[in-house]
Amino acid sequence: MDRDDGFREFVLARQQALMRTAYLLVGDAHLAEDLLQSVLTKIVKHWPKLAKEGNPEAYTRKALVNQYLAWRRRPRPEVLSAAPPERAASYDNATLDRIVLRQALAKLTRKQRAMIVLRYWEDLTEAQTAEALGCSIGNVKSQTHHALARLRALAPELADPYLQEVVR
Repeated sequence: MDRDDGFREFVLARQQALMRTAYLLVGDAHLAEDLLQSVLTKIVKHWPKLAKEGNPEAYTRKALVNQYLAWRRRPRPEVLSAAPPERAASYDNATLDRIVLRQALAKLTRKQRAMIVLRYWEDLTEAQTAEALGCSIGNVKSQTHHALARLRALAPELADPYLQEVVR
C-alpha cells in the first residue's frame, strides 16, 4: 500500500465538501479550485502525521481558511471589460436570492466571510469555528454578529422569513 493511498481516499471522499467551502470563501469556481489545490498540495506532505493524529478534515478546513485569509496580501487580478456582461432574461426568486447573497458576501471582510461560511454553510459550532480560525469563541460571536448585521444592511431584500432562518 502506497503511503499516499489514504490521502487519495480522503480527497475522493471529501473533495465536494472541501470544494464547496473553498467556493463559498472565494466566490469564484476557478479561484476555489486554486485554493483547494494549493492546500491539498501542502497537506499531502504531512499526510502520514495528519492521518495518524485523527481529524484531517478539520485540519484541511483550517488550512483552507488560513490560505484564503493569506490571499488578502496577494493582489487580485482585475478583469477589464468595455461593457458589463448581460444577464439572462429570467431568474427564479431562489436564483436571484443566491446572486444577491453572493454579492453581499463578497463585500464582507475576509474574516467575516470566513465566519459566515464556517458557521452557517459548514454548520460548525462556535467552538469549532474558533478552532478553525485560531481565535476565541467570543471573537466568533462578535464577528458573526457584525457580519450578519452587515449582510442585512447590504441586502435588505433577503430579509424574508425563510432567509432569516438561513442566516440566523
